Amino acid sequence: MLARRFSRCTVEIKIALFKAYCTSLYAGALWFRYTQRAYNALRIQFNNAFRVLLRLPRFCSASGMFADARTDNFDAVWRKKSASMLRRLRDSPNSILHSIATRVDSPLVHALVDRTRSLLVIKY
Repeated sequence: MLARRFSRCTVEIKIALFKAYCTSLYAGALWFRYTQRAYNALRIQFNNAFRVLLRLPRFCSASGMFADARTDNFDAVWRKKSASMLRRLRDSPNSILHSIATRVDSPLVHALVDRTRSLLVIKY
């Protein structure tokens, strides 16, 4: 729908629309019980939505198209969401949230840190 409705817009407008509609991932930082298959399917759909919106060829490089557009790819969005959630928990004036975030053995903190660490690995 977005691709057809905004087909005559400039590339900058299309990128702004993509960022507004597709990079929000509401409560994405709390999604830590998912399979690798589900994560990969979501990443592929994220890449395909960007391709369709910008009318790029189907088999173009995902990292190249995001770099050319100077836009965060799926892993970068996911990593930023996780880091932002952890930062908000640690900076919270709420003592309960703060104690959860500062506990070394907190499962939520482990999930956020592990996800962020796994997304920092360079894949070839």
